[in-house]
Amino acid sequence: MLTINVAVLLAVIIVVRLGRRTEARSRNDEKLSAVLALALGVLLAPTALGQAIQDILGQLANSVTQAGR
Repeated sequence: MLTINVAVLLAVIIVVRLGRRTEARSRNDEKLSAVLALALGVLLAPTALGQAIQDILGQLANSVTQAGR
């Protein structure tokens, strides 16, 4: 039986969609890309990878805030 991780499949779809020329995109195409990216974020958030990304981005935001003071 072949199993496919939905998060990996969405990531591949997003990379393929973003690799296309930007001039050929319609408004609906941009909305679909945003929805796919949001769905990928929802799938990754509860995983260990998602938590690691959240920690890294939190540290980055904190350092930027500290540098602005």
